[in-house]
Amino acid sequence: MLELRNISKIYNPGTVTELCLFENFNFTVSDGEFVSVVGSNGSGKTSMLNIICGSVPVSGGEVLIDGKNINGLREYRRYRLMGRVYQNPAAGTCPDMTILENMSLADNKGKRYGLSFGVNFARRQRYREQLNELGLGLEDMLDVKLGALSGGQRQAVSLLMATMTPIDFLILDEHTAALDPHTAETIMELTNRIINEKRLTAIMVTHNLRYAVEYGTRLVMMDKGRIILDKTGKDKQETRVDDILDIFNRISIECGN
Repeated sequence: MLELRNISKIYNPGTVTELCLFENFNFTVSDGEFVSVVGSNGSGKTSMLNIICGSVPVSGGEVLIDGKNINGLREYRRYRLMGRVYQNPAAGTCPDMTILENMSLADNKGKRYGLSFGVNFARRQRYREQLNELGLGLEDMLDVKLGALSGGQRQAVSLLMATMTPIDFLILDEHTAALDPHTAETIMELTNRIINEKRLTAIMVTHNLRYAVEYGTRLVMMDKGRIILDKTGKDKQETRVDDILDIFNRISIECGN
């Protein structure tokens, strides 16, 4: 279980640009949940992910995994417990390295390298099989540099790399936002399949309200560092895109937009 307890986050403290985004913020994700998180720009969605992953420190409160405080755990050590796929398909991968080299690095996450070879040629066939399961023809492109692939292909490989080693949490940071509609559909279907097959706990931040409604077991909406909507079970299943859009419109009117 993942828990954010009494989180406070102040950006640029003591300056004219000081911003208190979170104040006594609480959020719990149970094992096996697939949480879709929506909200307008500045609502705190990505900041919440960064706090979970350790990319930014908290000003107060605790981040707990299975009751253990991980505030002092550095970012790279947290990634032994979680995988993250970013909005930019170039992030989280090495574009000047081949698919084989990238997958070998991901396969060795959390392990010691020593003086052995970084590329695990013995697992080449296994990598081909994993790529074949994506259904994008990448199994015959192991020696192609990742930077030569399309955005959708790179995102598919990023998703595979993020889940190659055993992880407790999958963090999806608007991972379809930079893709064309057709490719985004493919990546979402792939994402859902991997989460279900590997029984992962996942948090997906998205601006696509349809994806938030159609995918996952829980729907959360954030605004100004607060959770203003939290639907699970039957309530989530009965939620429609127009319901979420109505809330966005009300918030926009309240803000004078």
